[in-house]
Amino acid sequence: MRVFITRHLPGPALEEIPRAGFELDIWPEFLPPPREVLLERVRGICGLIPTVDDTLDAAVMDAAGPGLRVIANYAVGVNNVDLNAAKARGIRVTNTPSVNMEATADLAFSLLCAVARRIVEGVDYVRRGEWKTWHPELLLGTELHGATLGIVGFGAIGQAMARRAGGFSMRVLYHSRTPKPEALALGAEYCGLEGLLAESDFVSIHTPLTPDTHRLLNHERLGWMKRGAILVNTARGPIVDTEALLEALSSGHLGGAGLDVTDPEPLPKEHPLFSFPNVVVTPHLGSAGRRTRERMTEVAVSNLLAVLSGHEPPNPVV
Repeated sequence: MRVFITRHLPGPALEEIPRAGFELDIWPEFLPPPREVLLERVRGICGLIPTVDDTLDAAVMDAAGPGLRVIANYAVGVNNVDLNAAKARGIRVTNTPSVNMEATADLAFSLLCAVARRIVEGVDYVRRGEWKTWHPELLLGTELHGATLGIVGFGAIGQAMARRAGGFSMRVLYHSRTPKPEALALGAEYCGLEGLLAESDFVSIHTPLTPDTHRLLNHERLGWMKRGAILVNTARGPIVDTEALLEALSSGHLGGAGLDVTDPEPLPKEHPLFSFPNVVVTPHLGSAGRRTRERMTEVAVSNLLAVLSGHEPPNPVV
């Protein structure tokens, strides 16, 4: 009765697994286990807690064998798990929803501020020793107060972004598959995607990665965005077409981008996105608050142990 975890997770909740009578096997390295190692380490397990960097396809599930009962994904999104393969094999899949919404919204709004007010450019300017005097035209940026924020995807994180925008007296537009009743209290207006992109000074992506949202922001739709607008993505990298984004930045159509997720991820150090001073890239830090990550561990362990003890998990996906 062994449980494999593909990375060490923060917080004390992992101690619950051996206390419940299961052997705990944790991959000790900073980088995720290579494919061949993953296929070997899952053999004979009854439970698995992977992270977003681990691809859980049919081959991994078959390597684990018929004893694998639960994949408790350490993330909100489950695009790294083949849900159809899991369902066909009777494997439960769970996630950690809502836990990371405030931390991710914090980072998304921080990226928005950083790009708009050219904060990283300013820090680099000072560190290079170029700060000689105050000047009225030095590193002029874009004000957030009173601007229009477009939110693509209006789940928990999108709604958390709308609350933050209220503190800046921003007009908030949102787009989702259906209008959300919660939007009224947040002062957010439902809008078609084309209209949202055309009217927004800032666009923040908070939709899950699915076949329908893969490269949702492509050449055409980035072209719908207002000239000089700023794009923020803290959801999943492949929602934005990277080549289209490079073209929109190169032409000056976009005023900048704040990216916590990229395609590919991670970006190689020579990637052309790093040549733009108006692009801020962070290494997938959306949920990287200590309390949030510890709470994610608690939720993942709770889901795992519920299934292994014959109960319905708190956060089922399939």
